[in-house]
Amino acid sequence: MRLMYNIREYMAIMNDQELKRLIAEIPIHELIEVWDDLSEDDELRIFSMLDLEQKVDLITSLSISTQEALIKSLTGDHARLLLAEMDPDDLTDFIQSVSPEVRESVWNALSEETKKETQFLLKYDSDDAAGLMTPRYLAIRPSLTVAQALAWVRKSVRKIETVYYIYVLDPLNRLVGVVSLRDMLAAEDSDLIDQIMIKKVITVDQDTDQEEAAKILETYDLLALPVVDSHHRLLGIITFDDIIDVIREEQTEDIYKMGAMGGSTERYLESSILDLVKKRIPWLIILLLAATITTNVIAHYQAVLQAAVVLAFFIPIVTGTGGNSGTQSATLMIRGLATGELHFHDIWRVLLKEILIGSFMGICLGLLTIGRAMLFPPLISLNEAVAVGTALCFVVLLATLVGSLAPIIISRLGFDPAVMAGPLMATIIDVSGLTIYFETARLLLHLT
Repeated sequence: MRLMYNIREYMAIMNDQELKRLIAEIPIHELIEVWDDLSEDDELRIFSMLDLEQKVDLITSLSISTQEALIKSLTGDHARLLLAEMDPDDLTDFIQSVSPEVRESVWNALSEETKKETQFLLKYDSDDAAGLMTPRYLAIRPSLTVAQALAWVRKSVRKIETVYYIYVLDPLNRLVGVVSLRDMLAAEDSDLIDQIMIKKVITVDQDTDQEEAAKILETYDLLALPVVDSHHRLLGIITFDDIIDVIREEQTEDIYKMGAMGGSTERYLESSILDLVKKRIPWLIILLLAATITTNVIAHYQAVLQAAVVLAFFIPIVTGTGGNSGTQSATLMIRGLATGELHFHDIWRVLLKEILIGSFMGICLGLLTIGRAMLFPPLISLNEAVAVGTALCFVVLLATLVGSLAPIIISRLGFDPAVMAGPLMATIIDVSGLTIYFETARLLLHLT
């Protein structure tokens, strides 16, 4: 990695031949990490010295704006070779993301075969399983012998993305089985593929959501996942590296929602100020309006506050602790739903468990609050301290239940449960928690 930090110095003192040998020793992932720190001229110089495979690995990992700049720097023949070397799914994503001007030049640089592959993939929604797949896979007939199949694999291996699985199709291109390369190598040359293939194949439909496809691939520990149409014809396969990108994207979206933000998952430095404002301001407006309900609750209990002004000192403790408790529960539930550990039918088990957890935490925190109120300023009477502690106990219990049940119910309704963590959860708990706080104080202190 130290080599990359000194790359500018080497570029200044080395000729192109020496620099090319040096760059060949640098792993692509290290080059990607420091790429944004290079000047545009340095980027173009280094890019021109990479071999074709290295160029593909590099360009598919960079931001769209950088990809566009590099593509524009290539002549027609060099661009055509580079685009032809890209995996079809990566090329399709690139074409969909770049500006219309670059898109047109890229399209004109494609070979007819690559255009057909790209047009095939462009038919599908990018968020569906078919939008992730590559149409380059190995397929054979069940009537072949292992020796014939291996000969076909050797002949075709350079054209496809992965050789871990070989799919078995009938004359109508329907998926009837799958055989691993390992099983083929372990079998006798005279064995028929029909005899060694696995006939029960895990597949996804073409319109399966990408997040669901990622869960299936992860659950069954697969390296590739076949995508089929309504007639069970094989359309393509989703490879594990594409699923990693989906998981990263989905996790980013969840984090944004937990932070009360929406919009795309573009890189922060690639997003304009206006885009970032649009991503953040809508939820802030919603939360602001929701927070005004808290003001109404306090105004409603104005008489209680006037009778016991000291209660106002503990409002931040009640709302803050309640919000934290609810967010903790919501985070656990959202993670459980995301990993498939929890489902809607577990709601009653979750309810019982969270009642016990919320009660225990509420009692502990309530007693701690009573002790704090009696020992440290502002000092209050025992009755007032008990009222605050009891209210906090109920608030923590309620927040725990809301935080645990709301994500499960929202997920059941078909929405993303991630919205129930963070600021939105805290706002809901603030309103309900203050109501419980003032009602408990009014009853225990016999206030009007």
